[in-house]
Amino acid sequence: MDLSSNSKLSRLIGCHLISLAWKCLALVIMVLFLRPVLLHLFSGCGVIEWNNQDLILSHSLLLSSNDEGVRREKFLEVPQIVWGLNNQKIAFARACLTARMLNRTLLIPSLSASLFYKEIDQLQPISFDKVFQFDKFNSLCNGFVRLGRYLDLKNQTGIYDLQKGSGRKWTVERDKEQLKQSSRGHVDEHEVIRIVGKNPFLWHDHWPVKEYARVFECLVFVDEILKEADKVVSKIRHIGRKLRSKTVTVQSDLNADTEDSSKAAAPFIAVHMRVEIDWMIHCKKLEQRSGINQICSSKQEIMQRVGNIVSSESPTVVYLAVADSLLNDSSILRGWMKGLLPFEKKKLRVDGIYKRHPYLIRSAIDYMVCSMADIFVGNSYSTFSSLVVLERTLKMTRMGIRNSCGIDVRWPSYAYNIPGESNGPQKWMTNMSDSSLQAISYGSNAISC
Repeated sequence: MDLSSNSKLSRLIGCHLISLAWKCLALVIMVLFLRPVLLHLFSGCGVIEWNNQDLILSHSLLLSSNDEGVRREKFLEVPQIVWGLNNQKIAFARACLTARMLNRTLLIPSLSASLFYKEIDQLQPISFDKVFQFDKFNSLCNGFVRLGRYLDLKNQTGIYDLQKGSGRKWTVERDKEQLKQSSRGHVDEHEVIRIVGKNPFLWHDHWPVKEYARVFECLVFVDEILKEADKVVSKIRHIGRKLRSKTVTVQSDLNADTEDSSKAAAPFIAVHMRVEIDWMIHCKKLEQRSGINQICSSKQEIMQRVGNIVSSESPTVVYLAVADSLLNDSSILRGWMKGLLPFEKKKLRVDGIYKRHPYLIRSAIDYMVCSMADIFVGNSYSTFSSLVVLERTLKMTRMGIRNSCGIDVRWPSYAYNIPGESNGPQKWMTNMSDSSLQAISYGSNAISC
């Protein structure tokens, strides 16, 4: 009797355990199946919180919040984009974000190959895809913003001309309200909204730095520009290796274990040196209007502060990204501290590379050289310097670096117009939490330690 009872009890327990095991297995399968779906839904609704608000999201994470993408049958047209390379990059990003606000595809804008501020009739238009990779942009920015070609138009409805306001009475609030109203109703029914008036660089700013950075990350120069920049950087590093190999050779006489000179590292510093006459006039006026005396820097001040960044034990090439008007000014090559060896494109004998191209492409090559430098030093009130630092900040952020103060990091940047430690320049990272790009568009955004 006891044996029979024990047998029934064992079978009962065994069945219960098998049933429980199947339930657990089914639950595990259900969780694995639903997990990506739940994560997708929650990330789109903003449920997931990040520990660091300055985190730059990867493309895949950013795209998951907007799988529906941008409307492909509605378009925005903007005026020709003008002025310097980085003014044009900012203007282009602002046009993209305006199109995003209207949920429209931005018709590929015309850029300006020449640099004219007032003589509009002398501007040399250049197609966007002669400077940046069109398909790469749409691939990287998929679901965020989108570029379209005029061939995409069906011309089924008329074009609506949207006149941008101007003057003091045209406030940020009025501008934003105009855009909101244009995103619905009879205006939105038109296939194309064409914004008439000032070029996009002068439009009111409604977007945080992170959204601009998202567009900038999608802007990849065409292969021709990248190859030209690689040639310049290769020449800089080649000269650096030759100079350092001489030092290593001398040391090898004293130390037989010295590493082969052919393997000597050749880091270089790039300095965006703004000392040309028109810049000095501009920055002096800016100092007077703003009451700030840390905008302009003399050649001597730049040389001294850059010299206090690195030790003079090994020779280091300093590439000077300067205006063409300074290429015949030998004074920018004299007065540097021992161990710093200055080169501009003419002394480097790469000026032939630059002469083959219009102003915009020349500026793009210098931009890439400065971006690839081991150390970059610029002026925090220069749009060119500021966007170089923004790109380098994004590189550091991807490596998990949020602050460069007090530590040695890769891709360090400095602002020579702001004094830092040991009479050197101030360390500089872009403040990614800024609510607008105003600080980068002629403003001091160097983060202080």
